[in-house]
Amino acid sequence: MFRGIGTVVNMATVLLGTGIGVAVGHRLRQRTRDVVTDALGLVTLLIAATSALSVDDPDWSAAVGGSAPVLIVLGSLVLGGISGSLLGIEDRLEGFGAWLQGRLARRSAGDAGDAGRVSRDRFVEGFVTASLVFCVGPLTVLGSLSDGLGNGADQLFLKSALDGFAAIAFAASLGWGVAASVVALLTVQGSLTALGAVLGDVLPAAELAALTATGGLMLVGVALRLLRVRMVPVGDLLPGLVVAPVLTAIVAALR
Repeated sequence: MFRGIGTVVNMATVLLGTGIGVAVGHRLRQRTRDVVTDALGLVTLLIAATSALSVDDPDWSAAVGGSAPVLIVLGSLVLGGISGSLLGIEDRLEGFGAWLQGRLARRSAGDAGDAGRVSRDRFVEGFVTASLVFCVGPLTVLGSLSDGLGNGADQLFLKSALDGFAAIAFAASLGWGVAASVVALLTVQGSLTALGAVLGDVLPAAELAALTATGGLMLVGVALRLLRVRMVPVGDLLPGLVVAPVLTAIVAALR
């Protein structure tokens, strides 16, 4: 199999799951759709908690000290959030979703006025939420790098199965915007796969644990959005995924 097969399969399962979700979604009551989204939010919290537990990773603690991992995650989220908000990542992501909706969504006479705005907002929310869930997490980074290094795409195949089922649940509630998330999926995982192929194994165990724990907390923000508790601007926090390994390397070098 060729390098990048994991991302190709992942995109296919998302598209398939979206089609199934849209096909059955209109037959479900709004209350049922909300329950499906809530269930996905709770599962996302579980996945987030599992990832965030990397803060206790022994390799990370050995490299930076026992109390430093929590402070590194805090610093990564704060610095990442500041830079992300200054760059307007969340707004740009939503704007891109709105642009895609204008290009891909079929407009009809019934889409005028309030109905049109509801349709647009639903598409954008589907695109943004699905993109964040599918692109933020340890399997995204680990699987893509492994695939790029030529070590196999088993992790991305597992992620593909999970994302396919998630796409069904998302699309049943949020519609075709979920399918547009394959653009973000291709960009993020394709870039990481290329990085793995060119640079090799660039992340030591401590830096990888830092990235995983930081990504896990970002997934908590995604879960809060799904549960309609708070619209956390997770997109603005994404630079923290870069800051976490850098801070870890700096602290380890200073010890």
